[in-house]
Amino acid sequence: MSGGDRPRLLVQRLASAGADLPAPRYSTARAAGLDLAAAVSEPLVLSPGERALIPTGFAVALPAGHEGQVRPRSGLAHRHGITLLNSPGTIDEDYRGEVKVILVNHGREAFAVERGMRIAQLIIAPVTQAEIAECESLPETDRGAGGFGHTGT
Repeated sequence: MSGGDRPRLLVQRLASAGADLPAPRYSTARAAGLDLAAAVSEPLVLSPGERALIPTGFAVALPAGHEGQVRPRSGLAHRHGITLLNSPGTIDEDYRGEVKVILVNHGREAFAVERGMRIAQLIIAPVTQAEIAECESLPETDRGAGGFGHTGT
């Protein structure tokens, strides 16, 4: 897909919070997610089991018919047990506030979030809104209402 065929993401740098931070960007030519950096003013230490809402210093305007999915970074999860709550977090097309990330420390040691540290990734994905139709009963399937381990281990 050429640059002209890609949906356009508008990115607004928020005055003081994101002034010196890199804009969200793809780290490689074929990366699926844009890196999001922490816009903390000083290091924020997450103790084991602790969570915090981390600002990024940016707001976005998503392309029509798309959502933003905020996802964890595999390296932070693997090396430190740092991941995201509410993952993937959804940014709706009409949201214009600052993008923030809910980090949680599932590791055994305290972890310092520092300004400019890449803490999450943002995936831009198409959205389909369904037409809602209430009914008296649903069509039958072989599975039926079976869920949560109904097929065994």
